[in-house]
Amino acid sequence: MADVYNPLDYGNLTKNLVRELLERGPYALPPVPFQGPGVYALFYKGQFEPYSSVRSAKSKKPIYVGKAVPAGARKGAKGGDPFSSKTLHSRISQHSRSVELAENLALTDFSCRYLVVEPLWITMAERFLIEHYQPVWNVCLDGFGNHDPGKGRHQGEITWWDALHPGREWAKKLKQTRSAKQAKDKLAAFFAEEAH
Repeated sequence: MADVYNPLDYGNLTKNLVRELLERGPYALPPVPFQGPGVYALFYKGQFEPYSSVRSAKSKKPIYVGKAVPAGARKGAKGGDPFSSKTLHSRISQHSRSVELAENLALTDFSCRYLVVEPLWITMAERFLIEHYQPVWNVCLDGFGNHDPGKGRHQGEITWWDALHPGREWAKKLKQTRSAKQAKDKLAAFFAEEAH
């Protein structure tokens, strides 16, 4: 029996999504305002030595992948045009602020690519991108996408991302249980494993 091509096969959807995303941009952070929900990828081209393995002048391997769903989507809210909001742009702008606050990163060393996506596909698209690229800030140094937990809720420990990139004021209120050296060791082990 001949192989049957299924355009909706998980692998084919992944390839199509990755190809489409990589044809967009790259754009500076934060990008010019635009509307709609979707997925995005951040790329690093700076000289911070621990990231030498993911440094990408041509923006082909993201350091972080994320999504932005329409407002109210998590609670099943109805109504409104999901493409009239700026949810995706707002999320990328929040990340730009985190990079600016980091003491050892520069916003000019980053770029992004984004894709406005039908809401039905957003979560699956993000999963595709994370599985395909295994971005460092998603799978090794978690915490980049975190928000301030709010007043009276700072009992948690500092994230791996904040341990390596101090500067966000709210992160200073968390338990300082992780060090930059531990984060660098974790990163080195991740890259060593990835190389095999």
